[in-house]
Amino acid sequence: MSVLAFAEQRDGALRQAALETVTAGRVLADTLGVELAAVLLGPPAISGETEKLGRYGADRVLLGSSDTFAEYVPEAYSEAVVAAVRECESKAVILPASALGKDLAPRVAARLKAGLASDATEIGVEDGRVTAVRPAYGGKVFLKVAFKGEPAVLGVRPRAYMAEEAPRDARVEELSTKPDPAQLRTKVRMAAGEKKERPDVAEAEIVVAGGRGLQDSEHWTLLEDLADALGPATALGASRAVVDAGWRPHDEQVGQTGKVVAPPLYFAVGISGAIQHLAGMRTAKCIVAVNKDPEAPIFKTADYGIVGDLFEVVPRLTEEIRKLRSEG
Repeated sequence: MSVLAFAEQRDGALRQAALETVTAGRVLADTLGVELAAVLLGPPAISGETEKLGRYGADRVLLGSSDTFAEYVPEAYSEAVVAAVRECESKAVILPASALGKDLAPRVAARLKAGLASDATEIGVEDGRVTAVRPAYGGKVFLKVAFKGEPAVLGVRPRAYMAEEAPRDARVEELSTKPDPAQLRTKVRMAAGEKKERPDVAEAEIVVAGGRGLQDSEHWTLLEDLADALGPATALGASRAVVDAGWRPHDEQVGQTGKVVAPPLYFAVGISGAIQHLAGMRTAKCIVAVNKDPEAPIFKTADYGIVGDLFEVVPRLTEEIRKLRSEG
C-alpha cells in the first residue's frame, strides 16, 4: 500500500510544485502508515532528478523516461499515472493544482472511477478515510470532504504545503507500463512560450499584483520597481479588470478565472478586493494592501493595510525596501 505523488517537470527539470506535492504526500503517507511513491514522467534526461525526490521524502520513484513523455500528452500521462497507481496499490494520488495537474487529475480519476477533490488546501485522515479541505462558491467557504472509496485523487493548491526535505534512500524503478506512441491521438509538434525573467506568478515567493487603481498600463513601472527592490523571487500579478483592459498578459491574472496563488507575501496594489480576485489569493501567508478607499473589501482580508494614494505610497515603500536590503 502507498500514497502516490505525481512529480511535475518541465524541460527535463522538476518544478517547485513537484517538491510541494511530494511533501504533501509524505505527510499523508506518514498519517496512513504507508510508503510514499512518486511517479516521474519526462524525457530521458529526467532520470537525473530522481535523487531530489528521495531527498524530499519519496521512498520509491517510478520513472517513465522517454521522448513520449517529453511534453505533456494527456492520454500518455493519464495512462502512465493510472498504471503507477495500480502497481503501487495506492490509497491516494496527489497531484499539483497547476495548469497541467488540473487537466490530468480528472482524467486519472475518471479512469480509476475514483473521487476527486481539486484545489485542496489541506489533506488528512479521519476514521480511516482520506479527507480534504477545499474552497467552494468562489472561495466564500471552505468545505471538508471525505472519500468513500480508494484511491482518493487529490489536487493540492500550490503553496498549500511548503516543500520540506525529509531524506530517504529512494528506490528507483522503471515504470512497467508505457504507452505506445502510435496509439496516441494527440501529438505535440512544438511547445512555444515566452521566456520571462521573473518567476511564474503561481510559484513565486512574493507576488506584487496591481488593479485598476493604477489607472493606466504606463504606471505599471511602479510595481516593476517594487518587484525589483523585493528581489528575483518576486512575480508580477494582475486583477481581471487589468487583464481585460489589455494592460497585462493573461498569465499574470490572479483570481477565480486566472491563477490561484498562495505565496508567503502578497502585495495587492490598487485592487479593491472583489470576491473573484480574493478566491485566487486569500490563502497567501501575508497580504499587504494599498488602496485609497478605506472601505475597500481587500482590507478585510489583508494582514497589513495602507490607506493612501498608491502613487505616493508605492515609491516610498520601494525606497525603504531598497534601503533595508542595502543595509542587510
